[in-house]
Amino acid sequence: MDVAVAPSLLFYSFPTPALSSSSSSFSIPIPKAALSHIHRHVQAIRPTRTSIPTAISSSPIATTTMDSEIELENRKFELLSAVNDTKRGLATTPDQRSSIEEALVRVESFNAGEPIKLDMLDGTWRLQYTSAPDVLILFQSAETLPFLQVGQIFQKFECRDKNGQGFVRNVVKWSIPNFLEEHEGATLLVSAKFSVVSKRNIYLEFEEITIQNLKISEELQALIAPALLPRTFLSLQILQFIKAYRVQVPVTSPQRRSVGGLYYLSYLDSNMLLGRAVGGGGVFIFTRAHASI
Repeated sequence: MDVAVAPSLLFYSFPTPALSSSSSSFSIPIPKAALSHIHRHVQAIRPTRTSIPTAISSSPIATTTMDSEIELENRKFELLSAVNDTKRGLATTPDQRSSIEEALVRVESFNAGEPIKLDMLDGTWRLQYTSAPDVLILFQSAETLPFLQVGQIFQKFECRDKNGQGFVRNVVKWSIPNFLEEHEGATLLVSAKFSVVSKRNIYLEFEEITIQNLKISEELQALIAPALLPRTFLSLQILQFIKAYRVQVPVTSPQRRSVGGLYYLSYLDSNMLLGRAVGGGGVFIFTRAHASI
C-alpha cells in the first residue's frame, strides 16, 4: 500500500497560495455558550471539594486528581479562547499562531501516550480551527469569490465496536448565493476508512468524494415554479431532480494508487478532539457536535 506523506485529513494537498488575513464574508466564531461550557464546568468542579468526606479529601491522590482536572479544563478553555475570532484559522497573525500552538501543546500533554478510545472518538465533531493549507484555501476562496460560501465543517467518525478500524466522513457545508440556501445549500463529503496503527496514529484511506443535499433558494424556486401560477408536472420534476441530485467521484480504482496517510490524534476526551496531519500537514481543533449531518 502506498502512503502519501502528510495529506490533510479533510482534503488533498493542493499548492499553498498566499493567504491574506482580511475579513471573511462568512465566519463562524465559537458561540459564547461553547466557550463558556468549559468555564462553567471548571466552576462546577471547585465547590465539590468541600463536599468530599474528610477521609477522602485529605488523600493526596484525590487532591492531585482534582487539581489536575481543574487545570485541564482551564487549559481547554484557554485554547478555545485563543482560536476564537480567527475565522477558523484564516485570520491569524504569526504571534497568534504561536500562542495557539503553545495552548495546544499544553492540552495535549494531559493524555499524551494513552491509547485511542474508539468509543469516545465515535460521533460528530465540529471544526473550530486549523492550520492546514488545503483547508484554509477553502476559506480564502470564500473570502475572494463572490459566488462561494463555506459554512460549517464536521468530521463524523463511525468506529464504535469496530475493533481498531472504522469510517470517517469529512463534511463541508457550502453554498452559492442566490441559487442555494445561505451557507448550507449543499454538502460536500470526503469519505475514508481508517485503521488504528499505533496508540495514537490512524491510517486513512480515502474512498470517494460526494456532492449531495442541494437546497435551492426561495428565489430560484420561485423562478422555476412561480407561487402565483399552478405548478406544472415539469416544474415539479425539476425541483425534485435538484433535491435528489447526488454526484459521487471514486478516489481509488484498480488503476489508481490509494490516496491516504497518517493522522495523529494528539488529544481526545468527551468534548474535544485535537489532531495533527503527520508530516506537517497542519493541526485541527474540534469540539463535540450534536447536530445531525
